Amino acid sequence: MFDLDRWREIFESIKNNKLRTILSGFTIAFAILLFTLLFGIGNGLKNTFEREFAKDSMLSIYIRTGKTTKPYKGLQSGRKIQLKNDDYKFLIDEFDDKMQSISPRIRKNLTAIYKGEQNNYELRAVYPSYQILESAEVESGRFINMLDIKKKAKVIAIGRLVEKDLFGQLSALGKEINLGGMSYKVIGIFSDPGGDNDERYIYTPFTTIQRLYGNTDEVETFGITYNPKLSVDEALEFGDQIEKKLKEKHNVSPKDQRAIRINNYADGNKQVSIMMFVLNIIILFIGIGTLIAGIIGISNIMVYIVKERTKELGIRKALGATPKSIIGMILMESIFITALSGYMGLLIGSGVLKALGDSLEKYFILNPSVDSGVIIGATIVLIIAGTIAGYLPAKRAARIKPIVALRDE
Repeated sequence: MFDLDRWREIFESIKNNKLRTILSGFTIAFAILLFTLLFGIGNGLKNTFEREFAKDSMLSIYIRTGKTTKPYKGLQSGRKIQLKNDDYKFLIDEFDDKMQSISPRIRKNLTAIYKGEQNNYELRAVYPSYQILESAEVESGRFINMLDIKKKAKVIAIGRLVEKDLFGQLSALGKEINLGGMSYKVIGIFSDPGGDNDERYIYTPFTTIQRLYGNTDEVETFGITYNPKLSVDEALEFGDQIEKKLKEKHNVSPKDQRAIRINNYADGNKQVSIMMFVLNIIILFIGIGTLIAGIIGISNIMVYIVKERTKELGIRKALGATPKSIIGMILMESIFITALSGYMGLLIGSGVLKALGDSLEKYFILNPSVDSGVIIGATIVLIIAGTIAGYLPAKRAARIKPIVALRDE
């Protein structure tokens, strides 16, 4: 492998046969380039799906209400169904074993003011467990806790971009922000994988907003994360059970579709899983097709190369070269060209994906990239294919008698 004379012969052969080397190298580089682009775009589509569903926990169920559309048990249609605090206890009593977390929620759009800076944000009054629903990650300070809920404290956790908007480069921790004419203390800063919009939310204890705005027990929405041990079908059934029980509690017709609405992410998860499976099959199919085309190309070139060098091989044999050395030289040259060309294809493909990355977002392709291990594996497959393709004709050529090889045209 490290025979200096052997490598000199290989480089001399490459130098004397530039066109042949370029054509064989181009075939391999193009196959790896195309393979890289296809997998990169496929991963970009996957990233888009993941980002869209990262806005909330993939295990989320949201409960909202509206007006009844059907009369039921002597009650007229058009009744507004209002969730209340006792529904929180009701859901826990009924479904505690199937829930990972539950939080009520009230939303208000308020103007936030800090010194000379101000902006409008959505204030969300929640329980501490809502952090799981939103997949929020605390960067500094803390999220609201149950002590805040108990004390009905006027404290807030703000998104990273809220801090940037109002405080610039300064830390917001411990500062007082005016929200809707009331002062709240900042206790935490969070980031959110859902993107910029989700990092412009402000969270405060649920009980605080109930006390400050009407001192009521009304709830706008319930957010639930179901037990991760539940299968998708079990999670869908769980959502149906919640709807059925709440309809019974609030005297709503089982056929009424608007009075109590359940948004179950399990349904979306099922659809996305199917789409991702189909997408993976398509990408894999195209990728395998690309590799097969590359294998056929390198095989044909290797057969041609060995055929073209029949006379040269005859001279080598006449000068005392052994069949083993002839085969080894051809295979080493094949492996060297394949590995180098594959690496070039990988570099070009990765460079193209990196250059086009941001511009592809409008086509729903986010951060297209590819695992280098996948591409290295594809290159190894082409190297093995090139080795096999070169070995068989090289073995036949190494057995040919010098006098016959010298007569070859």
